[in-house]
Amino acid sequence: MIKWLEHQRIRYTLSHHPIAFEIWEAVLHDYPIFQGLSSVERARLRELATLFLHRKTLAGVQGLTLSTEMAVTVAAQACLPILELGIEYYDGWVEVVIYPAAFRVTRDRQDEAGLVSQEEQALSGESWLQGPVIFAWEEDADDLTHAHAGRNVVIHELAHKLDMLNGSANGMPPLHPEMDRQRWSEVFGHAFESLKQRLSHHHPPPINPYAATAPAEFFAVVSEYFFADPQTLNHHYPALYEQLTLFYRQSPLDR
Repeated sequence: MIKWLEHQRIRYTLSHHPIAFEIWEAVLHDYPIFQGLSSVERARLRELATLFLHRKTLAGVQGLTLSTEMAVTVAAQACLPILELGIEYYDGWVEVVIYPAAFRVTRDRQDEAGLVSQEEQALSGESWLQGPVIFAWEEDADDLTHAHAGRNVVIHELAHKLDMLNGSANGMPPLHPEMDRQRWSEVFGHAFESLKQRLSHHHPPPINPYAATAPAEFFAVVSEYFFADPQTLNHHYPALYEQLTLFYRQSPLDR
C-alpha cells in the first residue's frame, strides 16, 4: 500500500509540476556534462530533476536570487549521479543552500598539543549529515561553462550525501548486493594511497590533489571526474572507474 501511494505521488508530481521542455532542453544543450545522454536518459533525468525540485527547498542567500533556469541547472546536476539509482537515494534531507560565491566559515582547530583555536576557511561547497547541501553558484557556473576537467561542485557535494547513507562520510557508500565490498576497499585504498605518495614526492597528481585529504574527499572528487572527465579517471585509475560504474550503474565514458 505504501509503495502504491508513493507511486501515485510521483505520477502526480510529474504530471502537474513538470520542468518546462524549453528550459530543460536549453540546460542540457548548454553544458558539456550532459552531452552524450541518450533520449531515454534525458527523459529519466528530467523526471528525477522534477521530483528533486518538488521535494527539496532551494534557497539563495546573501542576495542571490535563483531563476527557474538556475534551479533546473542545479537539479539536473544533482540528479545525474542517481540517474540509475532513484530519487529515494536523496531521502532524509530537504535543503539546498546556494551562496553567490565562495563563502567563509569559522571552525575550531585543535593542534597536536591539544590547543584549540579558531580558523577561517573559504569554501565552495559543504554537505552536512542529515542537513543541507551548500555550494557557491559562481563556482558551479564556472565549472559548467568553462568545463574545468573533473570539476563539479554540485556532484561533489551530492557524492558526500550518497557516502553518508551509511551514517558517515568515509568513502564507502552503501554498495549494491552484487558488489564486492573487499574489492571496493582494495581498489579505493590503493588509489588513495598512491595519490598521497605522489604528492609526498612532489610528483604532479593525475587528479585534483584535494582528493588526498581524506577518503570521503577522495570519493567525492573521483565522482566528479567520473561524470565530468571520465577519460582522465579511466586512464589513471581504470579499476576505480570500473567500481564507480558498478555503484552508479552508469558508464559516462561510453557516451
